[in-house]
Amino acid sequence: MNNYIKETPINFHIRNILLDNYRYKKRLKPLPLNPRHKLINHISVLFDTNVNEEFPSEIQCEFSKRTGRIKNFSIESNLFATLRKDGGLALSIFGAKMMVKYTQFRENCVIPKDEAIPFISEGRSLFCKHVEWCGKNVKNGSDVVVIDNRNEVLAVGKAICGNKMMKKFDSGVAVKIREGIKSRNTQQYQI
Repeated sequence: MNNYIKETPINFHIRNILLDNYRYKKRLKPLPLNPRHKLINHISVLFDTNVNEEFPSEIQCEFSKRTGRIKNFSIESNLFATLRKDGGLALSIFGAKMMVKYTQFRENCVIPKDEAIPFISEGRSLFCKHVEWCGKNVKNGSDVVVIDNRNEVLAVGKAICGNKMMKKFDSGVAVKIREGIKSRNTQQYQI
């Protein structure tokens, strides 16, 4: 007895479609794109900020050996940001200081009350009751920059709740700080 599936016109047609798709996918190559343009577009979309002309032209990218994707990038040998697998950017303190120069970027920032500033700059979490102001682009899970009233960067981190909840709640963590300006032996960047 033959153990093969009976070759009907439908099975034959489906098999040909699958083979054609496989052959087509093998031929596809990613479009060559200038890393600087890719990063500028990525930053513009993520942070709703237009950084086209003002962004420095000297960008050093580190690529993954296995996939060829950009892992992180630096400007003037200072780490600006790391690209995440989910498409997000993890800004460093240096990157946050450069981005705060753009007025539109302020909508991605959180301003704490004065009594919480020493703790946040050490790298401790920011709680909802200590939030004085937060921008409209602050959403749950988005990367945010914690600044003071003079637009000086205190820390970078990930928002645990959105901007409306930060303003409404009196308890709970608002921003989980990834890096503060005093959290480790970081260089004081002059920008």
